[in-house]
Amino acid sequence: MKYILLLISFFIFPNCFSQLLSFEKDPLLSKANPLGQQIWVDSILKTLSLDQKIGQLFMVQAYSNKDEKHQQEINSLIKNQHVGGLIFMQGTPEKQIDLYNKYQATSKTPLLIGFDGEWGLSMRIKPSFAYPWNMTLGAVQNDSLVYRVGQQIGMHCKEVGIHINFAPVVDINTNPLNPIIGNRSFGESKENVTKKSIAFIEGMQSVGVLANAKHFPGHGDTSSDSHKTLPVVHFNLARLDSLELYPYKQLAQSNLASVMVAHLDVPALKTEKGRPTSISKKVVTDLLKHKIGFKGLVFTDALNMKGVANYTAADSVALEALKAGNDMLLIPVDVEKGIQTIKNSILKNELTEARLDSSVVKVLKAKYLVGLAHKKTLLKEGIQSRIHTLQDDLLFKKVAKNAVTLVKNQDSLLPLKRLDTLKIASVSLGDDDFSTFVQTLQKYTDVDAIKQLSLINYKEKLKAYNTIVIGLHKSDEHPWKSYQISNSELELIKKIASYKKVILTVFTSPYALLKLDDFNTVSNVIVAYQNNAIFQSVAAQQIFGALPFVGKLPVSVSTTAKVGGGVVTKAIQRLQYGFPEEEGMNSIQLQKIDSVAKLVIKKKMSPGLQVLVARKGKVVFEKSYGYYTYDTLHKVHNTSMYDLASLTKILGSFPLYVKAFEKNIYRLDSTIGELLPEYKGTPLENILVIDMFAHQSGLQAWIPFYTKTLDSISKKPMDLWYKHKLENGYSLKVANDLYLKDSYIDSIYQDIKLAPLRKTRDYKYSGLPFFLFKKVLEEYYKKTMDVLLQDQFTMHLGASKLRYNPLDVIAKDSIVPSELDAYYRYQKLQGTVHDMAAAMFGGVSGNAGLFGNANDVAKMMQLYLNKGIYGDKIYFRPNTFDLFNKAYFKNRDNRRGLILDKPALDKDIESTCNCTSMESFGHSGFTGTFAWADPKTELIYVFLSNRTYPTMENNDLGKYNIRTDIQKIIQNAILE
Repeated sequence: MKYILLLISFFIFPNCFSQLLSFEKDPLLSKANPLGQQIWVDSILKTLSLDQKIGQLFMVQAYSNKDEKHQQEINSLIKNQHVGGLIFMQGTPEKQIDLYNKYQATSKTPLLIGFDGEWGLSMRIKPSFAYPWNMTLGAVQNDSLVYRVGQQIGMHCKEVGIHINFAPVVDINTNPLNPIIGNRSFGESKENVTKKSIAFIEGMQSVGVLANAKHFPGHGDTSSDSHKTLPVVHFNLARLDSLELYPYKQLAQSNLASVMVAHLDVPALKTEKGRPTSISKKVVTDLLKHKIGFKGLVFTDALNMKGVANYTAADSVALEALKAGNDMLLIPVDVEKGIQTIKNSILKNELTEARLDSSVVKVLKAKYLVGLAHKKTLLKEGIQSRIHTLQDDLLFKKVAKNAVTLVKNQDSLLPLKRLDTLKIASVSLGDDDFSTFVQTLQKYTDVDAIKQLSLINYKEKLKAYNTIVIGLHKSDEHPWKSYQISNSELELIKKIASYKKVILTVFTSPYALLKLDDFNTVSNVIVAYQNNAIFQSVAAQQIFGALPFVGKLPVSVSTTAKVGGGVVTKAIQRLQYGFPEEEGMNSIQLQKIDSVAKLVIKKKMSPGLQVLVARKGKVVFEKSYGYYTYDTLHKVHNTSMYDLASLTKILGSFPLYVKAFEKNIYRLDSTIGELLPEYKGTPLENILVIDMFAHQSGLQAWIPFYTKTLDSISKKPMDLWYKHKLENGYSLKVANDLYLKDSYIDSIYQDIKLAPLRKTRDYKYSGLPFFLFKKVLEEYYKKTMDVLLQDQFTMHLGASKLRYNPLDVIAKDSIVPSELDAYYRYQKLQGTVHDMAAAMFGGVSGNAGLFGNANDVAKMMQLYLNKGIYGDKIYFRPNTFDLFNKAYFKNRDNRRGLILDKPALDKDIESTCNCTSMESFGHSGFTGTFAWADPKTELIYVFLSNRTYPTMENNDLGKYNIRTDIQKIIQNAILE
């Protein structure tokens, strides 16, 4: 049947059949329905008068932010001059849709709508989404990402009625001083520019929006702006042919729909002296159409630009452009005079109507190709949700990850590894926001933001640091914003670089580095191209190795940093930060956590809380809610620290116990008598380590040691045991201005010795083993647990906020209070441990005492999911972790692993949400904390609160299963 129809079409529509034979050569030919296209084009062409045909070649500018008078002018041009198209300029998406529908209804022949959207709709209309500039895309080595950018921009264009987007710029920017192209170019490599252009074009045209390659024959090596004057390109024909024309020769063989001809003076192309290329027959017809062989639509650049407007009178520019071989005349100065001049030329036989028709046919074919054979009303409702989608955010992030370029990496400093050896300061320069960069750096370790730095004080202010991260932040509002480093900033950078090890990160054009004199003094240089939250976050993550560096320079910036240069690194298994959908989770589902958190605060289950979710090594949800206390004076932030209570067991004790096991300090079948000889001959002598770790040793659940130190009448601390200031022999700080006598520790251990064992050795949660094992570790290492934890883990992990006795180094207002103690210490507990027994050990114990924020808790939990590896460092062996993460006594109705809690064996018991795998593990804490990880789903969940404030009698958090209900929400957010 298909072949019969083709045969019939040969006799009825011979012109159409000839087009079918040249199917691959004509980018304006409908591949889906070439016959239908030809019929529609012929039918329209027959109805057009001479004036109407001439009008089809004019595309005039329309604004959606102007008044009714402007709209009437456009309506008049449509009705009376029969213009073929509009190019929309500034305004809003909503108003543009209104005007699109109005103008299309007015026009007899459907209007072809053009637009300058090189980096998306945001180039002209707002609010709308902005993709990275071409220079940024030029650094990306994965061209499929550029294809997807073109595709997404095309989809946005369709939503607001754009049929042809005047993008991409295919100029090869070999001149750093180019005032008009610069960041709009993919770079200086003709091969890279061409590959990126093809990818962008194919992406955009795949969704039915026509692309436009500009600015022919090449605007990349000019030092003046054709909007203001006529730039002269002083190169010979050989240079032009090998460089400037290279992309067009390749693109002419592709499916590119259109080309825009620039206003340039190119003497080598033998144009008349001073005659712009846009109105030169030698350039448009002889070179572009004939020699290069381009068969798509040819547009002039805007005819109101000085580069052409200064050459000849406004009423003759349109005629000259048409004679030169252009098909569409963009933004003419005087439409009516332009049409009349062309008409007069045809009537005088100076220009043939056949020449006119050839361009009109191409315009009509383009209109059919974009679906204008069937008029369609655009929908305005919900437009913002369609032109800024989650897919846009995810793609933008991927581009950033693939673009940021490590230009110089002296001594392979990056990514930063030995965090325990680094003292890092952040210095922010430039004229734009830097907050996300600094905040993300601070997620990885202590990074001090240094303010008000100058040439006078830099040495003093940076004296304590050995690594300085300098961020140069320049506005990326649009690509013409100045990227220059000021002379004073340049001098400061050089001074700091000669004084300390520097990581310079430039959030602007790579050309900013031209001032740096080949980076002789700056040891490490990163180009991050644009200054926004995503690029700032990505660059910070790359500095610490959570993400690799893979970008390559699209332009040369020194004799040693040339186009194509860039150091590629590998990721080193540190936490990343990103969107839920990047790791197969639903962000809308996770937003339900907000409602639960609000309920917690409203019902006064806790004054505030932190919730963090990480999957596959990436934090995808991190929020803080509420306040420190119910007076609502101090908001909880992600950096705020909580008393972690029994999370100390898995975050403080567990890693040390695992490490000690690998050092053969003990065995699982070791007894207390073997490890602590003073316990020989006591009921505890034969207790096995494995039984203690699994909470089935027979030890009592807890002993209220502190009650013996209180006065029997006043119930307040006795002067015999306590002092109100640090004194010799009284160094155990139990609270602010309250110190316990050092020797009382012996009494505590004596109480443990004498406490009777339970008759049955069944599962009974107990904190006592953690006091005993604290003694084992500290006697072996001759160091206290807090020092051991820092030395062996937290300083390497960059978890500096995961610490005992935080008030030693951290400001009090960074720590959330845990209780108004009215039974022991009689004060607000803020920065001193809530647990009474841990307090009596000076805040350093195995059962409690750690403080931290959700981010640093997640680092330790990720270390466990990685089975002992984090940040390229091996802390312990995977098989050792597996040994501890096992429930050995299920047959005794004991769900516990070794120290680690595990999912309940009885589904009626909610130790978790009962929706995680049996390989999962974690713990809860008395103050309202919870941390859980699941190797099967690679999921981490951290919940921190101070439900004990103002009093620990409030247990609604547990009563209503808030922590495990949130865990269910998180589990249900997994998309796979």
